Amino acid sequence: MLQHPQIDPVAIAIGPFKIHWYGLTYLFGFVAGWWLGRIRTRKPWSPINEEQMGDLLFYLALGVILGGRFGYVLFYNFDAFLADPLWLLRVWEGGMSFHGGLLGVMLAMWWYGRKVGSGFWRMADFVAPLVPLGLGAGRIGNFINGELWGKPTDVAWGMVFRTAPDSLARHPSQLYQFALEGVALFVILWWFSSKQRPTMAVSGLFLVCYGVFRFLVEFVRQPDPQLGYLAFDWLTMGQALSFPMIVAGAALMFIAYRRQAR
Repeated sequence: MLQHPQIDPVAIAIGPFKIHWYGLTYLFGFVAGWWLGRIRTRKPWSPINEEQMGDLLFYLALGVILGGRFGYVLFYNFDAFLADPLWLLRVWEGGMSFHGGLLGVMLAMWWYGRKVGSGFWRMADFVAPLVPLGLGAGRIGNFINGELWGKPTDVAWGMVFRTAPDSLARHPSQLYQFALEGVALFVILWWFSSKQRPTMAVSGLFLVCYGVFRFLVEFVRQPDPQLGYLAFDWLTMGQALSFPMIVAGAALMFIAYRRQAR
């Protein structure tokens, strides 16, 4: 049985000014995405050039932050927002939804794609491999904050979280998600997108892989207490939102390769 390391969620404090580790993980994700994006702009099929990557990152960052926060409020904790509307602005306390962030990023890609004269799916295929490192960094932020821990377990790497309501060893599900949504997804997408693929294929693979990874981890992750299980004593909100991603991703890949065959 392991103990969750007691890491101060505040990385830097100068008087009343505080920088949280959670915010730094987002900063790392944006910087990593910008750096990887500049590498991808050198591909002959890139929809943007290297100078445009900074502008694209600005739109994506807005999509991630606004979409992620509003998505969490809408999907997971609307009652907390009604009780304290200013809670919506305290992003450093946690409470970001990947699925809401995904919708925000999709809107940002569509908007910026219109500006540069690129189709939505070409832009989505370009952006998809840039996302996993940011996702992985965010899960490390969750781990530092001691939030989103897993269900009780007796595995050797079970961990006691001081933020949990008990002293039971639990799955460190944040680290599972870091390994799958961050590392594994990045390796898969970066390899797959290293060659030119049919339009929509990279986006489809992203949706399938993320959806499967998230669906599986939800079986060992403690459901949000304000929601619990939605049905069958096992279906969580994360699974309900991820299953359509798997179906949509598989459909995109089927359409992409069918068009190429024709």
